[in-house]
Amino acid sequence: MSDGNESEALLQVVDVHKRFTGVYALRGVSLTFARGQIYHLLGENGCGKSTLIKIISGAQPPDVGELVIDGKRHAHLTPLEALAAGIETVYQDLSLLPNMSVRENVALTSELAEHGGRLARVFDRRALADRAGRALAAVGLPADADFQATLIEALPLATRQLVAIARAIASEAKFVIMDEPTTSLTQKEVANLIAVLTALRGQGVTVLFVSHKLDECYAIGGEVIVLRDGQTVAQGPIADYTKAQLSELMTGRELAHARYRTQAHSAPQVVLDVRGLGHRRQFRDVSFALHRGEILGVTGLLDSGRNELARALAGVAPADAGSIALDGVPIILSTPADAKRHRIGYVPEDRLSEGLFLDKSIRDNVVTAMISSLRGRFGQLDRKRARALAQQSVKDLQIATPDIDKPVQSLSGGNQQRVLIGRWLAIDPRVLILHGPTVGVDVGSKDIIYRIMQGLSERGIGIVLISDDLPELLQNCDRIMMMSKGRMTGEYRADELTEAELYRALLAQAA
Repeated sequence: MSDGNESEALLQVVDVHKRFTGVYALRGVSLTFARGQIYHLLGENGCGKSTLIKIISGAQPPDVGELVIDGKRHAHLTPLEALAAGIETVYQDLSLLPNMSVRENVALTSELAEHGGRLARVFDRRALADRAGRALAAVGLPADADFQATLIEALPLATRQLVAIARAIASEAKFVIMDEPTTSLTQKEVANLIAVLTALRGQGVTVLFVSHKLDECYAIGGEVIVLRDGQTVAQGPIADYTKAQLSELMTGRELAHARYRTQAHSAPQVVLDVRGLGHRRQFRDVSFALHRGEILGVTGLLDSGRNELARALAGVAPADAGSIALDGVPIILSTPADAKRHRIGYVPEDRLSEGLFLDKSIRDNVVTAMISSLRGRFGQLDRKRARALAQQSVKDLQIATPDIDKPVQSLSGGNQQRVLIGRWLAIDPRVLILHGPTVGVDVGSKDIIYRIMQGLSERGIGIVLISDDLPELLQNCDRIMMMSKGRMTGEYRADELTEAELYRALLAQAA
């Protein structure tokens, strides 16, 4: 890189190539990472970002090339060798152990690194607790014994994200890779993470920050590396590039950054009428009307109840108070099957654990919601109709795949998300609940998903868009409703707001 000579370099990637079944993931990538610098790794899904970080972290070997760490050359690393060299990775899927406690997840990685991959038969629990406590406090999480003893599976996704970051801090790493670390964090938590990164940088730690959120990258500052088609196409101070320039470098084409919602497509007809809805102590007395063809945004901080509202509208965690009417007819959403029967589709926030069957084919994932209607007289699946339906979804949603029989896990994040949207379009929905529909997808895929949303609205589908991505809400919605502490606290016309105004309103409601 441009900001450090070899004597200052912590890590160098030298002429690295990697191919999978004849397709190049990386083509001659060479990079130098200086100590105490923050680098933003940008690019569309499929550009080679994941392959690069797996090679650096020891998860995969390069075909050609080498890594140089503190002047020592390595043809390849194992994960334990990478940990021992001070390289820690916070992967997008977090890689936490759900049936173990917060304390164990935060502290055991450093134990593994210190003892060559072996764990002691008897732990010094006080030392583990002290190490975990310091790391948890650094990311703004409770450090008390009760929180440290909490099982990971009992925590919400955003808290797990912070625990994974705390694990990297606990290991006292010299080079920290963060793969989409803010996907489920609120702006307040993102601000806290930026402070953490600044502190790490001050301690001489190098950070490789992989993200699709350009605003966060600019707020953090540092250097930018842009990959496209497995090659480096730009590198330098991020302040030297505009958002439009970075988007064009990533995609190879110019993208729109204005509102996608150029005109309202909603009709007077109310398709979904929600009155006094509540669920235990998570939200209460929520009322709104969604019109035919309208895109209604719902936002709020992490504890606002927006996530729980999304799950209630999908029948995943049913409401215990209030009423819901579809086209004027009262309905009860006790299960996801109820929602499907009433033609309400739900794209969850966490597509990997809640939405997709990763080892199943693209075809099977698309037709899952339509299985009953695709069965013949004797209960057997009509494979011809199933294939035709899946092929039409792939075409309509621009899903990049040569074969619908490939497992869905072989796709990039943006293509996976479109498979999930395609599943619910197959039921000819009246309403779509989109919960963080562009979490973890690149700018090019965001553009495609936003255009799909607008097209669905034009067809008369009512859309509830639950998101903490303020530009996403402002670019796509007719109205934006704000939640705070379990209640609806404000409503705004999206075309009359700026991002700064919406953010100020969000903070004011929380206060």
